[in-house]
This record gives sequence, structure tokens and C-alpha cells, in this order.
Amino acid sequence: MAEVYMAGDLRNGTTFELDSNVFKVVEFQHVKPGKGAAFVRVKMKNVVTGAVIERTFNPSEKLQGAEIEKREMQYLYNDGELYYFMDNNTYEQIPLNKEQIGDALKYIKENMNVTIQSIKGKVFNVEPPMFVELEVTYTEPGFSGNTTTTSGKPAKLENGLEISVPLFVNIGDIIRIDTRTGLYMERL
Repeated sequence: MAEVYMAGDLRNGTTFELDSNVFKVVEFQHVKPGKGAAFVRVKMKNVVTGAVIERTFNPSEKLQGAEIEKREMQYLYNDGELYYFMDNNTYEQIPLNKEQIGDALKYIKENMNVTIQSIKGKVFNVEPPMFVELEVTYTEPGFSGNTTTTSGKPAKLENGLEISVPLFVNIGDIIRIDTRTGLYMERL
């Protein structure tokens, strides 16, 4: 059973249930006004819909903690409609649709390990690795000597993602991308 939190004990990253939804604390602030009772102002994100809302709580208000299950799974393949993932421990396979995978779809490729998060068996998030390495399948030719310029050029990667890369990156290069920002990090 998940623990019960007092609103005054909430911290960034804490997950709890409220009004039959599950929220994750994004930001919190303890407020002690000159007059009146203290309160806790919380900015929280609905883990299923992604909506961010602000709400104030009495510090002694009780909130039911939410148990989020995290499983390391390997992306296997897609059949056009569904994307199949395999549990690395039990070898159980689960199909997910584009909506369940969300933005992670831009960064994953076959045989890549991801973290799948669910609540009561319902998947709400697929988390790719923090950094992914993908091959450049198309980009305009670079110019010799252009290694320190800040301008970039578009490049298409092996999984279909298009990002801006430095002018010295060429077709066939393997590059590292930060999945949190979607930006080019380095050529390998």
C-alpha cells in the first residue's frame, strides 16, 4: 500500500492521488502569511494527461500516495498500428499505441531499452534513455573548415527524427541526442 503524505511534507517528484487522478509535484512552496494560517502552494502535473495545475493545501491535509510501477523493457518492433515491448525479466510482451508512447517514439529504435511507467496496470509513460545514439541517414554536405560555427543544418536520422546538427556532420555519422531537450550533443 502506498504511503499517506501530509501536504506539508510534499517534495518535488512526490506522486499522490487526488480526485481519482494521479499527480506528481513539480514545485512546492510553504507560505506563512503575517495573518492567517500557513498553507502549501503546489504546482502539480497530472501524470496521465500531462496537464499542470496549481493548488493550495492546508499543511495538515492528508494525501494518498500513488504507487507508480516502473519496468525496464526492450522495444522490439511495430506492426503499423502497435509497438511491441518486452519485459527484460519475464519476457512478457505488451503492445502499446502511439498515444501511450507519446514523445518517446521520436527517440527509440528497435532493441533499445526504455522505462515503462504504469499505475494499476495502465501505462501512462514511456521514458527513453537520457541519451540516444542514432545514425544520420540524410543531410546536406558540410563544408571543410566549418567546425566551430553556431549555425546548423537539418538532418534526418535512422528512426525518421529530424533535428538540427552542426555543419560538419555527414551522412553515416552516429550522433548522440539528449532526449530531454531533443538537441544534438556530439558526433561519435
